[in-house]
Amino acid sequence: MNTFGTNFRFTSFGESHGLAVGGIIDGCPSRLALDTDAIRADLARRRGEGDETTTRREADEVEFLSGVMDGITLGTPIAFAIRNADTRPDDYEELRHLCRPGHADFTYQARYGIRDHRGGGRASGRETAARVVAGAIAKQLLAQRGIGCRAAVAELAPQTPDDTRGGSVRCVVQGLPAGVGDPVFGRLNAMLAAAMMSIPSSTAFEMGVGTQAADMTGSAFADQWLAGGRTVTNHCGGVQGGISNGMPVEFKVTFHAVPTLPHEVDCLADDGTLRRVNLGGRHDTCHILRLPVVVEAMAALTIVNLIDLKEQ
Repeated sequence: MNTFGTNFRFTSFGESHGLAVGGIIDGCPSRLALDTDAIRADLARRRGEGDETTTRREADEVEFLSGVMDGITLGTPIAFAIRNADTRPDDYEELRHLCRPGHADFTYQARYGIRDHRGGGRASGRETAARVVAGAIAKQLLAQRGIGCRAAVAELAPQTPDDTRGGSVRCVVQGLPAGVGDPVFGRLNAMLAAAMMSIPSSTAFEMGVGTQAADMTGSAFADQWLAGGRTVTNHCGGVQGGISNGMPVEFKVTFHAVPTLPHEVDCLADDGTLRRVNLGGRHDTCHILRLPVVVEAMAALTIVNLIDLKEQ
């Protein structure tokens, strides 16, 4: 499954060290004036900066191949590509017959009988660049309807010498009216959970107070009404019975640390033996700061599929 959504359908393609990553969007309404500066800004957020990000440097320039004319969407499929320029596939040649611990190498090989060993191929976080572009377009459609998605780092594990660290991202969706979501198997919170758990390295999803609800009584958890339909608290995260209640939709996504470590690790060889190697390539020691914009993108793609894009 490389396609997300049913009404606003986004299909992503590409591998980490292939020619490009990109996507095709089908179902985007016509006459949307694309804010290309906003798309570039989101891609810059995903690239990140600082000592803990990868030394791989990509310009991440988006090339729209179809569906857009003079910056305006045509209502036809939008195809776009982001060329991979700073690739070093030879850095991963030793891993052609080795599966790294904590990565998708083994499972991709088991599923397909073949895998792209160059930096994780399609399992790499590089694929999320395409999601950010599609999400940026979705956010522009939502903004026309007064709906906004904003995410930020909620938790960041302490830094440890010669190791990587994980953390969590909290997202808030403002302006979503009551009544969005399709019980029982199309619940808004279930759709968001599926979207967030599709992001590489995600390990947990929590709505509202999340796991803290286990320690709360029913009277403490229940969000008491205010006149007009608002609530005093928002423990449920803006979703009741799988349907938005008009309060901000709030959730948190937890991500594990990058499993590529800056020292020797035991890898599983094709013949079933272990080989101790020093993993090559360029990798983040902490990718959490780059993930809020990816969370926003997947939130926007989820919600844009649950509202009527023909109404404004």
